Amino acid sequence: MITVQKIALFFTIVGALNWGAIGFLDFNFVSTIFSENGAITNVIYSLVGICGLINIGLLITNLEHEDEHIDRKRATR
Repeated sequence: MITVQKIALFFTIVGALNWGAIGFLDFNFVSTIFSENGAITNVIYSLVGICGLINIGLLITNLEHEDEHIDRKRATR
């Protein structure tokens, strides 16, 4: 599962960098590389969206573990 999470994180970072380039430079790397209205471009955008959802799950899981860790620390004091 950790491999899937790393792949999802990679695609999310690529998506974030692309959105940053769109916002700051008005340049879309994905549509430039894979054509503006191509099927591959849509697949990449969909993949980034799915990976974002995976990372939301990862964030929630990490927050729950952090809460458990804090509770254990408080219990030992």
